[in-house]
Formats: sequence, C-alpha cells, structure tokens
Amino acid sequence: MSKLNRKISMAPMMDCTDRHDRYFLRLISKNIFLYSEMIATGAIINGDKKKILEFSEFEKPVALQLGGSNKKELVECCKIIEDFGYDEINLNLGCPSKKVQKNKFGACLIKEPDLVADCLSAMVQSTKLPVTAKTRIGYDDVEDFDYLNLFVEKIKNTGVKTIILHARKAILKGLSPKENLRIPKLNYKMVYEIKKSNPDIEIIINGAVTDTNQIKSHLEKVDGVMIGRAIYQSPYFLADIEREIFQNNDILSREIIVEKLIEYVGNEVKKGTRVNQIMRHTVGLYHGQRGAGKWKRYLSDNMMARDSDFQKVKHILNVVQNNEKIEAVT
Repeated sequence: MSKLNRKISMAPMMDCTDRHDRYFLRLISKNIFLYSEMIATGAIINGDKKKILEFSEFEKPVALQLGGSNKKELVECCKIIEDFGYDEINLNLGCPSKKVQKNKFGACLIKEPDLVADCLSAMVQSTKLPVTAKTRIGYDDVEDFDYLNLFVEKIKNTGVKTIILHARKAILKGLSPKENLRIPKLNYKMVYEIKKSNPDIEIIINGAVTDTNQIKSHLEKVDGVMIGRAIYQSPYFLADIEREIFQNNDILSREIIVEKLIEYVGNEVKKGTRVNQIMRHTVGLYHGQRGAGKWKRYLSDNMMARDSDFQKVKHILNVVQNNEKIEAVT
C-alpha cells in the first residue's frame, strides 16, 4: 500500500463532510486528504451499511472517522470499513459533545489512555488499513506537555503512526461543541513540541488555520495541516492550497465546478437524493466574490426542491453564467 499524503487534510465535521461534500471538494482539489464525518460504531453495526458507508471512487483518498470505545465493536467496524474500500480508519478522541461523552467516546477518552491503547491495538491488528487517532491537547484543567506526551507514547506503542492534534484542550462540561472550537486557547507550541519529541511518527496539526501562509508556517514544524471551518465556509480556498502548497495550477473554475455538480445532482436525484442534501455544501463557493450574496439567496430560495423539481437546479448555472459581476472583490 502506497503512503498516503496527509500534507493537507479536511477535518471530519459532523453534518458537513458527508459523501456529497467530499465529492464537491474533490472537484476543487486533487490533493487534499478527505475525512468522513464521525460515525458511531453502533450506527455501522446496526444500521444500513450501504447507506452509511458507500462513497464514490472519485472521492479517494478518503478516511472514515469512527466514534466508539468498545473494543469488540471497533474491531467489527474496522473489517466492514476495509471491505467498503476506505483508505484509513481514524478514531475520534476529540469530540466534546455531551451526547458523545454519554456514549463514552470522543474527548472524554483522553482521561483513559489505557482504554484508548487497548482499543487502538485491537484496531491495528484487525485491519490492513492504517489506523490513526485525532485528539485534543488536553481536557478541562489538564493542559500539560508531559501528560499529552505520555498519551501520545501510549498511542504510538499500539502501532498507530499518525496522530492529529487539535491544538486546544476540550472543556467537557459547561461548553457546547461550537464553543469548544473558539473558547479554549490555541496552543500550537505544544503540538510542535510533541512533534519534536516524537520524530518517528506523523503529527498533523489542526485548529483555526485560515490561510496558506499559516499552512506554510506550520509545515516547517509538523508533518501536515488539517483544516475544517475555513474550507467548509469558503471551499474555493482549496484552489489557493492547490496552487501554493501543491504547486498545481490545473484547477477548475467555479463555473465548471457548478456544471459538474449539476450533472452529479442529476444522477443522485435518480437514486432518491434530495437536491438540498448536495447543494447545501456549496453555499460558500463564491465567498469573497461579487455576486456571492445572490448565489446564497438563490440556493436558500430554491434548494429545497423535491426530486421532481431537478430542472430548478439547472437555473443555478444560468445565475452564474449570466451574472458577470461574480468576480473577485479587490
């Protein structure tokens, strides 16, 4: 198996990075490594596996992020995920939501390094796919280099060779998941120190990266950068990343991306997908361009179209092509 390029990756985001969003993002970027939204082990074991896990080969490389702490269930899911053709399995150790904590997975597992190690060891032994972990740098009142480094050491000893570190601690009580993305202070320095102390594994940094200069700065100290909100809110940021980080100038224009999306929507509608399930991910496509507001309003007004109203989607292309004012704001 060839080594996966995790230089730049899209963060797993609940209700965001589903297969439709990943298809859309892959139209813009050939090189970014994509992640699914977090999927709980119980959903995979007891749910409609095809509906939950199926994806397009066009999205690859793509990893699936698992939520869980039951070793037996995690092993069962690893085998299922491998059969579906994903490129990596990632264990979520960073989500601070109350629902996730109640089910004993996510950020609360930072408090239980031995349990995490047992789970990851079992996962690594159960699949040929690379198993990775995404975690935070601490929790509640614990933001200590020695604690984090020991946690990383335990993870590393399971055979995991890639760890994604969100450079904030998780506040497990009193803050919502959204507040946990901005209130705990960023501590990039601690992530850099972890990489310096663990040169034998791949360390990916995550947290509030918004431009290519920041990416370049981080890449001087760690192996990769994971980005979430900045890409989801302004997907064409990926075009800058392609040009400046991957030196790739073969990038589709926004208009061609819309054309290809309309073709994709047409095929998906025939399968029973609603237009809004796809196009909701494209609201930020014209972010920073004149006419962006018109694009957003049009989507808001028309994207609740029923399956039989697919012709409405084609009007989007006319909105773009006939609106000559959609251009970069200077």
